[in-house]
Amino acid sequence: MIKFLKPDFIFKDQRGCLTQLVREGYNQINVTEAVAGSKRGGHYHKLNNEAFYIVRGSFDLVARKDGEETKQSFYQGDMFLIPPYVTHDFIFKEDTIFISMYDKGVELNDNRKDIYVG
Repeated sequence: MIKFLKPDFIFKDQRGCLTQLVREGYNQINVTEAVAGSKRGGHYHKLNNEAFYIVRGSFDLVARKDGEETKQSFYQGDMFLIPPYVTHDFIFKEDTIFISMYDKGVELNDNRKDIYVG
């Protein structure tokens, strides 16, 4: 249900670090800040592959599809993808900042949204 990804490249030197997540393939990119103890998600997308990169913090992800459920912990630097029709819930263990990237975008051209309660 979850595909693990890696950034395109990471460059480190005495000045710090540059992480290139992707070069192409995404039409909407969001940055989310979540508070420890909170829960987000509870939805799925019919059209979008949604990729995530954790900038800081950690959370447990519960993913469900076709009666199957999996739970996975994610931490700073992890990157992964959730395909369409997988309901996902995030339970934040600490204050967290993460990036989400949608290949098509949630807001569709016909004023619908590709987000459905799971």
